[in-house]
Amino acid sequence: MKSKCRNFLADASNQDLAIPHPQPIISQIPEREKIKHTLTGSSKAVIRTIQVLHQLGYANIRDWTPLLPTSNPGEVMSILVRSKLRSSLPDTYVWLFV
Repeated sequence: MKSKCRNFLADASNQDLAIPHPQPIISQIPEREKIKHTLTGSSKAVIRTIQVLHQLGYANIRDWTPLLPTSNPGEVMSILVRSKLRSSLPDTYVWLFV
């Protein structure tokens, strides 16, 4: 009795199988550039600005660094790093929320 699965197996003697050549992934990845947003001020002002940017849908609160002290007393900073795709048009960018 022959196996029913045998019909689905490729015949090893068949040399006419076309093997596709995949395109390199690097050529398909658009160029990205990083941009850093820095907020500097009192902890209350920096926290409030981060909350407002979150409410506007621009950045998740967790995307910002923890408050970092600066060399000025009573002043902190927080940094947000974003990546953007370059478009073919000058000075026009598409934002990636990474």
